[in-house]
Amino acid sequence: MLPRLALVKGTLDVLVLRALARRAMHGFEVATWLEERSDGALDLDDSALYQALYRLEQRGLIAAEWGVTPNNRRARYYGLTDAGAAHLREETATWLRYAATVTGILTDPQPAV
Repeated sequence: MLPRLALVKGTLDVLVLRALARRAMHGFEVATWLEERSDGALDLDDSALYQALYRLEQRGLIAAEWGVTPNNRRARYYGLTDAGAAHLREETATWLRYAATVTGILTDPQPAV
């Protein structure tokens, strides 16, 4: 089994925004969604996730309201704002460009000099 991957600095916020682009979720749902989408490969720390949620809320990229879970528990549900959706589009484009550039460098068949 491969070791879990540490999150690259700055990626947690955009991953949280991506999760919330689908629908409003509470923190545990966000963690579960990320865990499922990564097939368990990402090393996601709960405290880092909640710090990201608070940080994104302070920046106006997500909004929160209290709700009730299917298990009849009170929880804060987070949803993407219009500013958050725009930020997600920008960050996604930047990330894809970055990943393609690094992949091109790492897979270049030319030997290093």
